[in-house]
Amino acid sequence: MGYGSEFTSNAILAFADKARINWHYIAPGKPMQNGFIESFNGRLRDELLNETLFSSLAQAREKLACWRGDYNTSRPHSGIGWRTPAAFAATFRSRRAPTLHCMESSAPKPVAY
Repeated sequence: MGYGSEFTSNAILAFADKARINWHYIAPGKPMQNGFIESFNGRLRDELLNETLFSSLAQAREKLACWRGDYNTSRPHSGIGWRTPAAFAATFRSRRAPTLHCMESSAPKPVAY
């Protein structure tokens, strides 16, 4: 039995329904409805993915970690008052319990490398 994206999507939709979270889709052909992620994806593609030929998954993870560190801690962004994302995030207090908050990312660690 597979666990592809369709099962993940159904699980997320079921969770959202149970938690009474309204789900809003981006209209086809309207990427600017989510301009922040479109801008981020463009930067990632232009600055890393189009410029690097990865020889292994480990190398891809290493290069991405370096790029992410630079993006979040070294570069000021105009949209957040010329602060780095890390400095901007430090101005907020977490509403989550510390046990639920992962500082590295929201995704769990991969099981295999």
